[in-house]
Amino acid sequence: MDSKSQRMPMRLVLAGAGAAILLAATVLVGLYLGGQTQKRFQDIDHSWRAYTGEAERRGELLSRIRAHLGYGGIIHNFKNYVLRKDRAYLTRLNEQLSDFTRTIAEYRASGATDAELGQLKAIEQTINTYKGKILIATQAAREDWPPERTDRLVKVDDTAALAALASLDRYWRDKRRETTRTIAAAVQEGETLVTRGFRYLGGLVVVALVIYGLFYLLQRELRQTIGLLSGELTERKAAQFAAKKFQYAVDQSPATIIITDTDGRIEYVNHKFCNLTGYQPEEVLGETPKLLQSGDAPPQTYANLRQQLIRGEVWRGTFRNRKKDGELYWAKTAILPLRDDEGRISHFIGLGEDITERRQARDQIHRAQKMEAVGLLASGVAHDFNNVLTTILGNVHLARLDAPAGGEFDEELEQIEIAAKRARNLVGQVLAFARRQPGEAVPVAVSDTLQEVARLMQASIQPNVRIVFDIENQGLTVRADPTRLHQVIMNLCSNAAEAIGPKGGTVVLGAYCLGGNGAGRQVCIEISDDGPGIPEDVIQRIFDPFFTTKPPGKGTGLGLSVVANLVTEMGGEISVESEVGEGSRFTVTMPEADDVRLTKTAAEQVPHGSGTVLLIDDEPEVVATCAKVLRRLDYLVEAYTDPVQAMKVFEAHPDRFSLVMTDFVMPDMNGELVCKAVRELCRDCPIILYTAYQPAALELDALQPIQLLEKPVDPALLAQTVHGLINAPAPGHDHKTATKLHKTS
Repeated sequence: MDSKSQRMPMRLVLAGAGAAILLAATVLVGLYLGGQTQKRFQDIDHSWRAYTGEAERRGELLSRIRAHLGYGGIIHNFKNYVLRKDRAYLTRLNEQLSDFTRTIAEYRASGATDAELGQLKAIEQTINTYKGKILIATQAAREDWPPERTDRLVKVDDTAALAALASLDRYWRDKRRETTRTIAAAVQEGETLVTRGFRYLGGLVVVALVIYGLFYLLQRELRQTIGLLSGELTERKAAQFAAKKFQYAVDQSPATIIITDTDGRIEYVNHKFCNLTGYQPEEVLGETPKLLQSGDAPPQTYANLRQQLIRGEVWRGTFRNRKKDGELYWAKTAILPLRDDEGRISHFIGLGEDITERRQARDQIHRAQKMEAVGLLASGVAHDFNNVLTTILGNVHLARLDAPAGGEFDEELEQIEIAAKRARNLVGQVLAFARRQPGEAVPVAVSDTLQEVARLMQASIQPNVRIVFDIENQGLTVRADPTRLHQVIMNLCSNAAEAIGPKGGTVVLGAYCLGGNGAGRQVCIEISDDGPGIPEDVIQRIFDPFFTTKPPGKGTGLGLSVVANLVTEMGGEISVESEVGEGSRFTVTMPEADDVRLTKTAAEQVPHGSGTVLLIDDEPEVVATCAKVLRRLDYLVEAYTDPVQAMKVFEAHPDRFSLVMTDFVMPDMNGELVCKAVRELCRDCPIILYTAYQPAALELDALQPIQLLEKPVDPALLAQTVHGLINAPAPGHDHKTATKLHKTS
């Protein structure tokens, strides 16, 4: 152990001895000074207790009395209640009056002097006066008295109370000064003793102890502060993270979120709302959700919604809203009230889900289901209905052959024929809409078609509706299916006549050409009326399937949808122009026909012939009618309602028949099986297969020569078809190119 290490314990002993001596001296001096100082503090304590024993409590009571008389106190709340009639002031006033009564009683019980009791009585009398005026103020608020009357009746002179309060303050200020002088004298003597003591202890010891104490306290306070700050920082970070998680969840929510105040002013929207609607936050903050309204929902819907939210109930429903660019979208919406800590509704929050694609898919499914239903309905009733029309048209044709031309009986038969053809067109609309089969495009004279439609319409519409022609060129032709073009124009004219209504008016049928001379010209067919016109919102949906403005039972909503489909399938376009109160104009634009060689209509060609026809149909009326028509054309007819029996007859003598005519839908043996059986027995025997609709899976290429006819069969077209097949070229001719689906016109 070296000398330096040996000297270290000696230094420690000397330092310890010095510290002990210093400590002993300090203790002795401290005991002396402590005894003297204790005596002085006992004097101070005696004086202070004498003062505070009653002053502290009364001072507190006096402060409470002063508060009741000052701002926010009894007088102040009473006057506010008189002026503003707010019951919150009355509630507060009653609470303060109860506390004032208790305070006065405590002050009296604390040993108050006679002078104090007198001042308290003056203050209490003034407050009791205010208390007595409360009933008047309440009645004034309830009956809404004029302010002048109320002020006159409740006015109170509080001068005495304020003066009494000031006297109490002076009394206690004087007493406090007297006690303070006594305490100050004792303190001064104590200070002298302390000063002497510190002189003995020496400046260094005092300074060291003070510094040590200060450092100790500072260190302890610093540790406490650091601990508090650390805890607060941890809590703040956790709260900030939780708030950020909530903000992230709201901003990144797949649903649109919008928060408004109770007046409907927007205070917050999330990113999904902006992405969906096209609005930026600064464009909608402070606005109302009305900027999203498309006008589809009636105002009463929004009024009911608001009432439901005000009642604290959640609203759920679907809106068709409008984006910033005008595009419409469907939103499944839930709106609910937000409540604050006190349970009051402070905001409304709306949660929306964009269901536009889902809605469109659902609408497409519904439309497909409706289309399927229409197809099933059409295929189910068309056959039977067209059998009836075939019988009517055939018998009308026969009757007109026998009736005197131009006579009254002929006109009546013509009306029956017009009604039957209109019924045929109605069935054709449903079939065309359901099966969507393209027709055969041939050159068609526009003027002839318009005149035929006008003839049919004029006989069936009300007499105060006129049909006027406005055709620049009588030779205009278009390439289209004649039956479907007739159906389009017939439907548009019928709608125009219905739109005009009972007041009467004019339907104008017009046609003109666009594009100058040469190829590529377009023919425009216009049907206009001077009816009430069509509103803009209806025009946007006028060609939608099943859309109708007619009352239930008055329309199917298929007419214009069928028209639009037929025009598109024929390679044309349809447009509409209308203004409310100014009428409407529908324009059908079709390509002009290059080949203007027009075939004669069925009415112009009714050829007679010879030969034996095997006629098969399970409907006795149809068999009878068609047999009569063919016999009038000089053909021999063997008619059967049982296809099995008819095939037995044909099998026995196949060479005896010049033509076989069969229905398609029959029990036991349908038309396709009949055609195959005929072809097996006679390869070249002509066949007519007539039906209410063309079967999708029907294969006829191997059954030539064969002809398809649609029911109801027009007698003139039947005559042409039978004559053409019986007088067809030799068996070596390629009949495959002659197979066509003819329709009545």
